Amino acid sequence: MNEPATAATANVPPAPYRRIARGALGLFALAFVLCLAAYALVSVPGAWFPGASSQFVGARAFTTNRGTAIADGDALAITATDASGLALIAANVDLRSLDYPIVAWQGFGFPANADVRFLWRTDYAPNKLNSLPVPIVAGRLAPLELARHPDWIGRVRGVALAVRGPLAGPVRIVGVKLEAGGVTGELRDVVGAWTTFEPWSGTSINTITGGADVQPLPLPTVLVVAGLLALATWFALAWRRRELAGFPAAAAIVFLAAWIVLDTQWAANLVRQVAATRAQYGGKDWHASHLAAEDGALFAFIEKARAKLPAKPVRIFVVADAAYFRGRAAYHLYPHNVLFDPFTDTLPQAAWLKPGDYVLVWHRRGVQYSPEEHRLRLGDGAPIAAQAVLVEPGAALLEIL
Repeated sequence: MNEPATAATANVPPAPYRRIARGALGLFALAFVLCLAAYALVSVPGAWFPGASSQFVGARAFTTNRGTAIADGDALAITATDASGLALIAANVDLRSLDYPIVAWQGFGFPANADVRFLWRTDYAPNKLNSLPVPIVAGRLAPLELARHPDWIGRVRGVALAVRGPLAGPVRIVGVKLEAGGVTGELRDVVGAWTTFEPWSGTSINTITGGADVQPLPLPTVLVVAGLLALATWFALAWRRRELAGFPAAAAIVFLAAWIVLDTQWAANLVRQVAATRAQYGGKDWHASHLAAEDGALFAFIEKARAKLPAKPVRIFVVADAAYFRGRAAYHLYPHNVLFDPFTDTLPQAAWLKPGDYVLVWHRRGVQYSPEEHRLRLGDGAPIAAQAVLVEPGAALLEIL
């Protein structure tokens, strides 16, 4: 004999799964939209519905006032600073500061400890050069919100970016976007960050960002909050209807929906990555593929260095600022006896080196060589007798005498 039903469920049939699915998905979609709207209304700087439209100043509009910069496709590559350790690029603009509360520099390749500053002049104080540090996130420049900055006033007559070195390698500037903000602009930036192509990197095997490196509102955060709001609403409605038996199914449907959204984003990015990989390596042999890779310049230099090395394996000490290039240089130099520090950027001590050894230098600060005296100094160590076997800008192969 069946046990008597409780008061909460007596004579109440279980909710059909189709109705549970429709209700859960509908609440999830509504909560998702409400989360985006709430974020936009709370975070938008300046007017909610501005009359101005955003402006973009591309790299070609900039002039190099300090340091050295060269055109690199659509970007401007800053390759060196001047004698004072400063690189400066500038462009003329003419806009009302009130209409553009957000300044977003588009650049990449910046080390986390780089000193980067946004500079501007206005007609309100034409003799004053205003300055503000630009945060760096994952090698890219984060947007600046200037709606409440006391010096962002009047008409802006010029903008500039200052980078203080020394630079371990080139940093690239694509341009600067002066954003009008507003609710629609804020939502456009959020969705645009989600759909930005995220190329594979050395950390992609462990984690992905899911769009742009710098995001105002990550998609997983919205999905989690929207999912919790949807389930809380579903639970409250089901409690009133005494249909709580369907809650586990609703929770599973909301979880699955959020998973599908994230997986769709990942799959779309994968399709773009396949196209980029095919464009980079498609139809190339092993040698051309190495030259097309991220370490192509290093591979080309080591190809020249190997031609000057003895056929019999010798000891080669590899030094480079970046651990990635130390490891890749060692790989390209095998089967020689390659010595390098895979974890820290250390220089070999003079006592470790003996005649017949080689030192390969790839964009490493603190290494000095005097061709007149045939002396090599590694950091603060004592000079060592050496001769240059191969020298190129930022790279050298030296034999210890």
